Amino acid sequence: QVQLVESGGELVQVGGSLRLSCAASGRTNNYAMGWFRQAPGKEREFVARITWGSGSTNYADSVKGRFTISRDNAKNTVYLQMNSLKPEDTAVYYCALQTTYARSYEYWGQGTQVTVSS
Repeated sequence: QVQLVESGGELVQVGGSLRLSCAASGRTNNYAMGWFRQAPGKEREFVARITWGSGSTNYADSVKGRFTISRDNAKNTVYLQMNSLKPEDTAVYYCALQTTYARSYEYWGQGTQVTVSS
């Protein structure tokens, strides 16, 4: 059974930093892991993605230059380093697992709350 467990979300001030973690279990040799977020009253949006093999990354324009996604293959864990946080970054952050290139994100974590206060 695949499980994704996020951690690291908390209340932080504008300009601060946080690092989110997503630990995956139950399946190896996956294609990619993505981070998404959903703010109150808004649709869920893509934040960043990294492939497990090559480490290739993609970012939403809104976070480029501020967020960095990385992975630790040995720990089956993906991280999202978030710097220069803004109030509009406030959301529940979810990690999601893409098992193969041909499939969409099949498995999702429970989410972790990030609140940026001004």
